[in-house]
Amino acid sequence: MAKRNVKVWYDPEADFIEVTFTEGPGYYRETANDQVMERVDDSGNIIGFSIIKVSSLKPRPLEFELV
Repeated sequence: MAKRNVKVWYDPEADFIEVTFTEGPGYYRETANDQVMERVDDSGNIIGFSIIKVSSLKPRPLEFELV
């Protein structure tokens, strides 16, 4: 299995977390959960995700599917 670096960035003031699997250009698109956005490249491959209002997440743990 190939190694993969994952970057996690948390901004406590904005209560926002971003997880990046792959660096490069991309854009965010909505998911079924209003607090979660997935980041995809031009081919639609998931390269990361973000979560807003992290401290208010219910239920815990947060479960969601990246398509």
